Amino acid sequence: MDPPPGFKGEFKNGKVCRLVKSLYGLKQSPRAWFEKFGKVVRRFGYNQSQGDHTLFFKHSSGGKKAILIVYVDDIIMTGDDIEEIRRLKQLLAQEFEVKDLGDLKYFLGMEFARSKSGIFISQRKYIIDLLGETGMTGCSAAETPIEPNLKLEAAKPENQVDREQYQRLVGKLIYLAHTRPDISFAVNMVSQFMHSPGPEHNEVVLRILRYLKGTPGKGLLFANRGHFQVEVFTDADWVGSVTDRRSTSGYCTFVGGNLVTWRSKKQGVVARSSAEA
Repeated sequence: MDPPPGFKGEFKNGKVCRLVKSLYGLKQSPRAWFEKFGKVVRRFGYNQSQGDHTLFFKHSSGGKKAILIVYVDDIIMTGDDIEEIRRLKQLLAQEFEVKDLGDLKYFLGMEFARSKSGIFISQRKYIIDLLGETGMTGCSAAETPIEPNLKLEAAKPENQVDREQYQRLVGKLIYLAHTRPDISFAVNMVSQFMHSPGPEHNEVVLRILRYLKGTPGKGLLFANRGHFQVEVFTDADWVGSVTDRRSTSGYCTFVGGNLVTWRSKKQGVVARSSAEA
């Protein structure tokens, strides 16, 4: 590290620079920044969520609430306590250099659109960029993300394809599944063979991309349906994996008629019957 401009003297006798503030690019800088940010927000009376440590919330009188979530240096504020949100913006401006970008439209590859019907979330640009990156922009679209009743097993060492490229592509599909529950099962299937991918696994990944080519604008709609009823749907196959004979579970949860959580995951043990699965 070179002496900073204006420094008088020389680095001798084992002297080193002591950083008062962590700089961008250092390994500890994100942790130091989040620790500082968390202390400031908690000082304003906000509680930190134990389920997601980047989420802070505050309940006010009258049942109103303000919610804040942060990712590195991008912050989202929401809630029905408008005065508290306005106050929080002013307090944060006193501690940090912040800029109000208005209503949320784009965040971490996700697009947000508001209308009278509700809030619609999609990753259309993310999908188009992914298709362009993989050279699949001109491919023909597929009607489903995966063929029905498809069984996959690990490829032999001599038949394996480029592992790093496969892992990178499947990782992007995993992130895409945050707004596309329709590809969750297919992505779960291909992600089980990260360390031994073969041509057949690559074909399934390309099939998912072809399905996305025909459905880039699909996403999630959150609408006010006048109730907060919780509904959960679940299902499982039995002995779906030909490799270890384990089953795959799937579930989705609706709150107020809006899909909020979903998952497709291989079970940890072998089920001895379809009822047990």
